[in-house]
Amino acid sequence: MPNVDLILFRETDGTVPLVEWLDELLPKASDKCLERLERLEEAGQELRRPHADYLGEDIYELRAKHLGVNYRMLYFFHGTKAVIVSHGFSKQQSKVPKQEIEMATRRMREFRAAPTRHQAKLE
Repeated sequence: MPNVDLILFRETDGTVPLVEWLDELLPKASDKCLERLERLEEAGQELRRPHADYLGEDIYELRAKHLGVNYRMLYFFHGTKAVIVSHGFSKQQSKVPKQEIEMATRRMREFRAAPTRHQAKLE
């Protein structure tokens, strides 16, 4: 389903993990990640490798690379009209660390239990 609403996960304390992470990146790396987010918003569930991949347990990864560094943003779908981005991280190993998937899974449960409390928009 193309053209989904892009929603960022917001913690109960009001922080938005993806925004905080993007703010720490070099500008060009942040731009690459933002480009991938736009592509995700346009393609939705149709986005595939090399830009995105399914990790299991309803969690997906959005992929970007800059200067040899692999950037990943984990996300999940809420119905067919919305995609929720949990957080981002950089990685050196080939597999996504289990704790990152667990964090996204926890946030997915929290979001599904109280969607309006846990959503923010990318500005």
